[in-house]
Amino acid sequence: MPIFEYKCTECNNNFEELVFGSQTVVCPKCKSEKVEKQISSFSSTASGSSTTSRSTSSGGCGSSGFS
Repeated sequence: MPIFEYKCTECNNNFEELVFGSQTVVCPKCKSEKVEKQISSFSSTASGSSTTSRSTSSGGCGSSGFS
């Protein structure tokens, strides 16, 4: 049962509606059926943090691997 965002073309009311199947959506403000489904954006956040730690021991000077 997704929630969709709509805009009424009669009164310009923006609203959300829980839609079941092919249910007719009606503006809650003016009761018009002339509504347009809006493109919804969503936000997500990642929980926790991801850090990568590498220990490198190069001795402070670049080495080419030759002795």
